[in-house]
Amino acid sequence: MAELDIALADWLKPFVEKLGHKKRRQMCPVYVSGLIGPGDRKSIEPMAERLAPDRYDRLHHFISDGIWDAGPLEAELAVQADKIVGASDAFLVIDDTGLPKKGDHSVGVAPQYASMLGKRANCQTLVSLTLARDEVPVPVGLRLFLPESWTSDQDRMTKAGVPEEMRRSRTKPEIALDEIDRLIAAGVRFGTVLADAGYGLSAAFRQGLSARNLTWAVGIPKHQKVYPHDVALIFPVASHGRPRKHSIPDTLSTAAETILEGTTWKKVSWRHGTKGRLTARFAALRIRIADGNPQRILDKGQQHMPGEEAWLVGEWRSNDERKYYLSNLPAEATLQALAAAIKARWVCEQAHQQMKEELGLDHFEGRSWQGLHRHALMTMIAYAFLQHQRLHKAKREKKEEARPAQADTADHSTHGDRRAVAAPTTTTMSTLPN
Repeated sequence: MAELDIALADWLKPFVEKLGHKKRRQMCPVYVSGLIGPGDRKSIEPMAERLAPDRYDRLHHFISDGIWDAGPLEAELAVQADKIVGASDAFLVIDDTGLPKKGDHSVGVAPQYASMLGKRANCQTLVSLTLARDEVPVPVGLRLFLPESWTSDQDRMTKAGVPEEMRRSRTKPEIALDEIDRLIAAGVRFGTVLADAGYGLSAAFRQGLSARNLTWAVGIPKHQKVYPHDVALIFPVASHGRPRKHSIPDTLSTAAETILEGTTWKKVSWRHGTKGRLTARFAALRIRIADGNPQRILDKGQQHMPGEEAWLVGEWRSNDERKYYLSNLPAEATLQALAAAIKARWVCEQAHQQMKEELGLDHFEGRSWQGLHRHALMTMIAYAFLQHQRLHKAKREKKEEARPAQADTADHSTHGDRRAVAAPTTTTMSTLPN
């Protein structure tokens, strides 16, 4: 057995133990090995041909029809991911990823926005959660979003095996909050939740994060309304009629792009890229988000009252594109810290690409809810194992590099010559090994 196979078998033990039946315990390592191993297609039939030609039916049954609960394996994945990258300074990145599909029978498939294509396409959309630290991502959650064309058709959901509790209409932010609760209950450690404007535009999502005492930084559309941080509530004197019962802001809310126009933009660098330091210009202001209860304000009709105080951050990219963000990072946070948090979200896109290109996340050919989520779970387990292996190898190599330097220091210690050992560099997963 190859060294990688031995390492995989050992790493999968806590997962396999939760599967109970002997045949299921046998099929899990085969499936994960198929995802990690060579081959252009990572659907069940070609993987079985490569690894277990006489066990295709068993492998298919394990993923699509087998009676086993994915919950304990998801919980174990959370534990292992936390061991790899979990910490108080880790990020939990919320995003979604599309799986292109033909036809309309696969669960959740519909014409909808596909982030990887930047346009509407016939696809399935998975809400994803990725734990990351030091630019090392480990996916910990993938949940299918069901569009209205599915949640309004009970027969269609029945045929696809959608569980009863998942048949109600849920937005992507609602799915994300449920998944965050699951990870918190599993003990996953992270410091800040990150999300793009698809989630950040939801006041309920932002407020849900704050209600959970979580720190967050999210994208928003440029027209998101905000108030100055020092906005005050007043009771204007009515010229006639009854006096006002409710206070109103002493200034009207303004679009995010407008309030930042007169602000100083500063060049900030947040990390090294393949072509050097990545930089952009940023601006930040303390504001109050216009997401409080709606109320009639003067002659403007219903307007949202001032809500939570937060940072409004603008990013001015080299191509002249501007992006906007909200964050409840502390008021003393620096522009560098705000920019670093906002830009840390890129690792989830890297993980999505690698899971598709190297591990076959989008290769599943079944149509059922259960099969799709089990395939996604096995893909995340395979990815976590490879990250564990990469970091373990890097740690071992650093120790080996340190030994000669330590010996050299000892040889020269009597002469007062103390040579510093080079600081370890961050290891990232730029490509997954075949």
